[in-house]
Amino acid sequence: MSNVDKRNILDDEVFTFREGKEQKVFIYWYGKQVKILKGKPAQKFLANIAGLAHKEAQLVMAKATGNFKRGNERQN
Repeated sequence: MSNVDKRNILDDEVFTFREGKEQKVFIYWYGKQVKILKGKPAQKFLANIAGLAHKEAQLVMAKATGNFKRGNERQN
């Protein structure tokens, strides 16, 4: 995992998520909503994240957002 998160950003709780109604999952980055998963992708996300340790869960959420891998993201 150290190869994936070279700057140790995922040690902090930068990503959070909330389950909504109608099989929706809302993913937040520093409290700002950045992605909504619906239907099968939401179910797959919940299955993948169930029981993971903190850093592994952060990585799953980062990958689900799709655009947080270039290293130029800034915290507001």
